[in-house]
Amino acid sequence: MTYEVLVDSGFDARHGICLPDGTIEPAHTHRWEVTVKLVSSRLDSCGLVADFDAVRADLEAVLGRLDDTDLNNNPRMRGLNPTAEHVARVVFEALLERRGGDPSLFSIKVTEAPGCAVVYRRTC
Repeated sequence: MTYEVLVDSGFDARHGICLPDGTIEPAHTHRWEVTVKLVSSRLDSCGLVADFDAVRADLEAVLGRLDDTDLNNNPRMRGLNPTAEHVARVVFEALLERRGGDPSLFSIKVTEAPGCAVVYRRTC
């Protein structure tokens, strides 16, 4: 059996991505919704995979570096087309680092707009 812990948060940010034809779409703002998934077959001595409040605090610290910014000019996104795919990877990597390589961190889901989401996850 496996436990899955889900924690949600979000941030507001602008972006304008480079489209396949080479044009840059007009800059626009989204409310980016982010879901962290932690997965484990084991619980700690308190019966937890992870404390919701601790995970949310770590996630919000990571998202705080993206909130109210233009992702095209955000240092975290340097050299990247600020697509939802890249946002998901950047958030995953920053959260993994913040949580000290937490092996239970499994995936990040980024919803750019209702019905439009990307999941970046571990492969093993």
